[in-house]
Amino acid sequence: MAKELIRWDPFREVSRLRREIDRLWEDFFGPTRRAFEPLVEAWVPAIDVSESGDKVTIKAEIPGIEAKDIEISMAGDTLTIKGEKKAEKEEKGESFHLVERSYGAFSRSIRLPAAVDADKIEATYKNGVLTITCPKKEEVKPKAIEIKTA
Repeated sequence: MAKELIRWDPFREVSRLRREIDRLWEDFFGPTRRAFEPLVEAWVPAIDVSESGDKVTIKAEIPGIEAKDIEISMAGDTLTIKGEKKAEKEEKGESFHLVERSYGAFSRSIRLPAAVDADKIEATYKNGVLTITCPKKEEVKPKAIEIKTA
């Protein structure tokens, strides 16, 4: 079985790299963008999910948002957190030199590791951290079984 050799052309690779760099440059500085404006991109809050004998706890870092702008819902075994962090627009002759904070709508869905009682879920929001406490259903809580001796 004969294999055909293909001649390597280094300029073809350089040309492809150049097109990718041009596209990236156009995306950032092109006519639809102005340099150093806040980028509006999708972001999701960082979360921790922990489980103890009687509950599942979710902690989400959502700084800069008011509690009334956060929505929590439960469907089956999936908990969803939604909200929007609005960009601060102050145009008093300021020109930004660096913008690193993220803005925009977010939606984060978490499949819970155990069945929980949706009617007893509680949420608190303090110092930019949303804490959701989900009590487990009675049938999934660990139960100690006594061993009888004869």
